Amino acid sequence: MDTALIWIISLASIALMLVRPRDLAESIWAGSGAVLLLALRLISPGTALRAVHEGLDVCLFLAGMMILAELARGEGVFDWVAEIAVAHSRGSASRLFFWVYASGVVVTALLSNDATAVVLTPAVLAAVRRARVDARPHLLACALVANAASFLLPISNPANLVVFASHLPALGAWLRGQLLPSLVSIVVTFLVLRVVSRRRLAQPVTAIDEVRRLTRAGRFALAGILLAGAAMLVASGLGIPLGWPTFAAAGVAMVLVATQDRSAPLTAVRHASWSVLPLVAALFVLVAALNQAGMMHGAEAAMAWMGGEPHQAAKFAGAFAVALLSNLMNNLPVGLAAGAALRHAGHAGLLARAVLIGVDLGPNLSVTGSLATILWLIALRREKAEITAGQFLKVGLLVMPAALALALLVLR
Repeated sequence: MDTALIWIISLASIALMLVRPRDLAESIWAGSGAVLLLALRLISPGTALRAVHEGLDVCLFLAGMMILAELARGEGVFDWVAEIAVAHSRGSASRLFFWVYASGVVVTALLSNDATAVVLTPAVLAAVRRARVDARPHLLACALVANAASFLLPISNPANLVVFASHLPALGAWLRGQLLPSLVSIVVTFLVLRVVSRRRLAQPVTAIDEVRRLTRAGRFALAGILLAGAAMLVASGLGIPLGWPTFAAAGVAMVLVATQDRSAPLTAVRHASWSVLPLVAALFVLVAALNQAGMMHGAEAAMAWMGGEPHQAAKFAGAFAVALLSNLMNNLPVGLAAGAALRHAGHAGLLARAVLIGVDLGPNLSVTGSLATILWLIALRREKAEITAGQFLKVGLLVMPAALALALLVLR
């Protein structure tokens, strides 16, 4: 009875988090489920505390990334990037699409897919409105590249930390295993979306007379981001967990920007989406409860079965399974469960890297697949530029399977 109740409460909480009845924040639904499990004594306080502690590195990473992104947004760095993209389009919506997509690759790689979704997307929307072109292809580019480029570097997606936990590969090993599949994912996603959007990209672009110049504080914010990116890459190269280095780098960036704009750090802290942190903590608790209820045994059995299959069959089965589950349950809880199962089953090579690609890229199928896509959708609603779940799915059905299959083909 207790096992069944754990499954019902946990899955219902995740479902409500994705649907968001009454527009209540995702953290409220996930947190309510975690609190209910504790109140009914279905999990012990010790189990919940251990689960939250396991998520500490991810929370520190997210906190640092949010501060860096908000510093850049507040000082106009993302508006500057978007306007450069419009200026380089030279009157062509197709070229504008390319530069928006390229900007998304860079932002995702250095600041994570959440930054692309939350702060680059509104800047791109403002720029394309000024350019008087159809915004949909460019907005879809922001959402899709946020996931397609999110395994280019270890720092590009919080899900990377979730899947590998303390076993995150060093930067050199990461690049040897993931660079080529990531580049294939980025290119294929671009090409398919470009073909799908060809009619909307046939219109001319109204030129921007002059690209705004970055203020001195903006240049310091950009320098802070680059320094933070370098620090995180060094930490990754040394095999150090990324949470504390990311959080410390954000602190250094705040100090740099504060020398030019004293109000910037407080503004960045005020506007960061802090509700993401209790959401992540609650998801760790829910997954711990599900593992207690038997999910871990099932996941371990699945990973053990895949591990006994030929390499090609195993990587495709593992990646597509977690990709589809990510769209049903969101990729954070799926990544948590899959990562733990991989570690318990002793799989740390090809299958683990294939599962990571499925967790990162799979959410390009639907708007509920990843936290970044959910945040992207919320950002669009604020700007009155909503893209419906059905419209996203129509594109996702073409983009995601092709990108995932070809990325897996080159995975070695």
